[in-house]
Amino acid sequence: MHTEGTTPAPGGPAPGGLDALGEAACRHRAEGLRPEELPMLAAHALAADADTPALCELAGLSPRTDPRDLRELFERALSEAGVAPPDRRVARRHALRRAAAQLLADGITPDGLASEDWMETQGETAAERAFLALLPPCACCLAYTVGLDRRTWEGRSRAAAGALVTAVPAVPGC
Repeated sequence: MHTEGTTPAPGGPAPGGLDALGEAACRHRAEGLRPEELPMLAAHALAADADTPALCELAGLSPRTDPRDLRELFERALSEAGVAPPDRRVARRHALRRAAAQLLADGITPDGLASEDWMETQGETAAERAFLALLPPCACCLAYTVGLDRRTWEGRSRAAAGALVTAVPAVPGC
């Protein structure tokens, strides 16, 4: 059964159409999806058995369509499917978990995690706080902000990512 505004945790089973839309809604709320990504995302959701008029229309549009039209159709598709985006705080916590999973899968480097964007994310579990504490606003500020040399930081970042990814999610969802 699908719960509104939630999707499977990273590394979980392959999402169905509604779960794929929920994941997209979460990613959109946390990180902002590029409008040109939305038609393909809609096509994937349709292929996974989600089906709404707005989703069909969105899947048929070019990525070069006016970004406002793409966003409007995406929001309408979510509404028609009964998928409520999570609040921004929850979406950011799930984005943090996805980033940790990407680090472990070598989909992103530790330097790729360094960003001021994480400063607004509030960790509510020990695993979230430990991982966030290792994310400097930029890679060049590593020694100043985190107080570790690069090698130690990379090792601790991977260890904290592992702890976060294997921890039971504090909130259900994307």
